[in-house]
Amino acid sequence: MQFSVKDLNLNIDHTTGTVEFQSSAFENAAFLSRNAVRCHSSGKTMNLLSPPWSIGHVDMHQKQSTPHGNLIGSSFEIKTNLPGVNVILRLKLSPDNAMGFIQLEIKNEGATPISIERLTTLDILPGDLHLGDAEIAEPAIYSNGWQSWSTTGAYGLGDKQRSSILGPFQNPMVINPGTPKPKGGNHFTSDMFTVIGDRNSRVGLLAGFLSQKRQFGSLEARFDPAPSLKMWANGDHALVKPGSQVQTDWAVFHFIDLDMPEPLQEYLKAVAQAHDIHIHRKSPLGWCSWYHFYENITQEAIQSNLDSVVSLSSELPLSLLQIDDGFETVAGDWFDFDQGFPKGLQPLVQNIKEAGLTPGLWLAPYIVHPKSALVKDHPDWLLRNKHGRPVYAGFVWNTFTYALDLTNPHALEYTCSVIRTAVEQWGFEYLKLDFLYAAALDGKYQDPTQTRAQVLRKGLNALREAAGPEITMLACGCPLGSALGLFEAMRIGADVSGYWEPHFPPVSPLLRKEPHMPSARNALQNILSRAPLHHHWWINDPDCLLVRPDTDLTLPEVQTLATAIGMTGGSLLLSDNLPALTKERLRLAQVLIPLIEQRAWVLDWFDAQTPSHLRVNLSGPTGDWYLLALFNWDDNPSPLRFTPQAFKLPQEQTWWLHEFWTGAIGQMSETKPFTCSDVPAHGVRVLAARQYQADQPTYLGSDLHLSQGLEISDWRVGDHEVLLRFDLGRQASGKIDLYLPGQPEGAWFHGQPALVHDQGSGIYTLNIEDVDGAELRIKRPV
Repeated sequence: MQFSVKDLNLNIDHTTGTVEFQSSAFENAAFLSRNAVRCHSSGKTMNLLSPPWSIGHVDMHQKQSTPHGNLIGSSFEIKTNLPGVNVILRLKLSPDNAMGFIQLEIKNEGATPISIERLTTLDILPGDLHLGDAEIAEPAIYSNGWQSWSTTGAYGLGDKQRSSILGPFQNPMVINPGTPKPKGGNHFTSDMFTVIGDRNSRVGLLAGFLSQKRQFGSLEARFDPAPSLKMWANGDHALVKPGSQVQTDWAVFHFIDLDMPEPLQEYLKAVAQAHDIHIHRKSPLGWCSWYHFYENITQEAIQSNLDSVVSLSSELPLSLLQIDDGFETVAGDWFDFDQGFPKGLQPLVQNIKEAGLTPGLWLAPYIVHPKSALVKDHPDWLLRNKHGRPVYAGFVWNTFTYALDLTNPHALEYTCSVIRTAVEQWGFEYLKLDFLYAAALDGKYQDPTQTRAQVLRKGLNALREAAGPEITMLACGCPLGSALGLFEAMRIGADVSGYWEPHFPPVSPLLRKEPHMPSARNALQNILSRAPLHHHWWINDPDCLLVRPDTDLTLPEVQTLATAIGMTGGSLLLSDNLPALTKERLRLAQVLIPLIEQRAWVLDWFDAQTPSHLRVNLSGPTGDWYLLALFNWDDNPSPLRFTPQAFKLPQEQTWWLHEFWTGAIGQMSETKPFTCSDVPAHGVRVLAARQYQADQPTYLGSDLHLSQGLEISDWRVGDHEVLLRFDLGRQASGKIDLYLPGQPEGAWFHGQPALVHDQGSGIYTLNIEDVDGAELRIKRPV
């Protein structure tokens, strides 16, 4: 049996037990094969589709209008070799963009319960994948980690996927139990979605799931001897009782141009449509207690920083103040306050609100400290393994922690009561919910019919309902697909740290390559590799910016962190002791305000394990310009070379360049690269690129704002003068650089004469103070 839509052909052969998809890009891709549906019944493991099987009801060429466009679909009911158990395969194909959608359903109409191990929705064998007319010359893959902290990035031929050596100390937190752990080179895995492509032809295949409501989706690729790809939904051995059925989340695949500004856009939009996601709120801007005080917070420490936020509001306008871990006695006992909060949290919340700020609170509702009263009072609430012992949720707070079994209704209700209390009684309006993976660990759930994904999704739904629609919620330590449509913001990387590499004395030297542990390097990895998710699925949370001088981070490393956070458009939370910050260090944060809030184009997202090229397209009164960043990930100083080709700018054009952190000014063209020499280890250079026009005054940039242009609210070039107005929403002082084709005859700032410094080659500099709302007039020569 066969049907076709454009270049998409489907072949069904019940004698060999395969349903195969073919196109010019594939020789063969199996939707169903003999190993596609693995289950357990009567103590035996079996493949439901071992041939031969017979085809029952068939619906061909169904036309359907969907949020993903007009689709043509077909469905096939397949009678398996287990009496009463049938498999339904649903396919939808888009004639417009050759995007395919796949879903499997298992119907148990027999007399025996079955449990599902995995449901394979795509299986491309070695040698069967083609991404153009030629063979794949330089295969690569984009690997997405399971949850917030799980490392994400691209790998090429000969690479080895980053992994942890910490086993039970960390893997339960960051690794999906249903996703294999690669040990050698050319073997890669991904969660929810992946892109496998050719770095030479610049064509890729995106394969993934639209949701993780029903199962966690896993993908596995090998490059030896030739690229292959498998995609499946993890059944987690959930029980399918007689008279019931189980469906996979819809899987999707389509081909992409790796060099597009947003190569993942069609997939990201389809996922957002499936969850009715609309981003309305602005990125959070505030202060968090964690990275200075950690658990050693007190009411006095919070109040002291609140007072500083208020006193600094004219130059550092923050709107959120978040109380982090340490207010409670131990995780799990959320209503028992630490001695540093003798009056609880309500007085602080009242003070935060009276100061005009949003009160925020950190909670970890699903993870439990083994010494908590909850463990003693409600041992039946804990998730346990097959031996009846509590499942370890990873090594946190210097101990192996436990997790709640949310299929126990009392445990689920307790987590909701914590949220309701925080919102309704204590008065918090922003919640950071952490360690959410703990609801989806590998264990023996009290309800055996639920997959881990279903347990977590139900739990997160319950928390959303408990909080109410007006509360801003941030998910952290959360499997990405589980939070879709429920949270306004999502942590997308590892915890930041005051250290560049993972630090855990006395074994720090052994942990340098750990990919998931807290560190500035690991946080930056995902800030860049997951930048495309911002404002598609949620507001990206890159974690906090640390600017104080007494960390182990160098000033260039702080500038790198500030650049990545500022240019990728997500939230900005400071986490230093504000009363102790110097003006110089405070300025590192000030220059990011107001937030840029745009998605960055990560140009080498598919070409490097850690991307180094960022571009943001900006527009304002001064015209259009491009903000370009290039990072030095080396452990030694190194030159950084900017070219139009590397940043996909028009090569026939000459560009003015203005570097933010050093103030360097130069030009760049196809034949004239711009080189920044001796950029410090782990440093960055950020250039504003504007078109060179010899006869036109040009705003080159400033040190007032990272964007080097958004600080300008008005720019007018007349025959006799140039007028500028500034709008930062905060008080600031600094310098601006202009290109003027003729020497100015005078300048006035705030109505007073201003000194103009001639730098040569038509470049002029002005040092200005109290710029917010100010006006600058420059008289041009007649």
